[in-house]
Amino acid sequence: MDITTFHYSDHIPYPPVKVDGKNPQYAAAILSNIGSCNSEMTAVSLYFYNSLITREHYHDVSECFNRINLVEMRHLDIFGELALKLGTDPRLWSYNKGRMYYWCPGCNQYPTQIHALLTNALEGEIQAIHKYHAQSEWIEDGHIRSILNRIIADEELHVKIFRSLLSEFSMPEPEPHSEPAESPEPTTQVPT
Repeated sequence: MDITTFHYSDHIPYPPVKVDGKNPQYAAAILSNIGSCNSEMTAVSLYFYNSLITREHYHDVSECFNRINLVEMRHLDIFGELALKLGTDPRLWSYNKGRMYYWCPGCNQYPTQIHALLTNALEGEIQAIHKYHAQSEWIEDGHIRSILNRIIADEELHVKIFRSLLSEFSMPEPEPHSEPAESPEPTTQVPT
């Protein structure tokens, strides 16, 4: 597999991060892109984890996750700037049913089998695309819509990459050949 042939970010430049004015409804939507379970923070944390656990046996997959993660971090930054310009605090949180909820790593699923891991990443990208399309339908600020559409272009490239990787690993996973690991002795002392 030649991962250098993949395009991780669309060739079109990102539009300037501007808004028509402060808007609490738009701010709430953008915060959900930052700190809900279907958010850029979720993607960044998951892809960091995936890059670590695939590094030893699937180095190319690990590198793909690293490269995609750089793009997702850019999206997170853009949405953070938008949230500020829309008049809200860009913490890793989202607004739901009248309350603010902080993002947490429990938003992620952590499959470790390569097929499940790639499928999970693919599904997350597809969900993000649907979410951003829906937002671009009701948000009337042309600047925000342009940004959402540009980010969608990146996410669509990530879908292609994950589908390509899944086709590489379409065979069933082999059974492990190693001896089962011994369980460590339980300890009540916290390591110092």
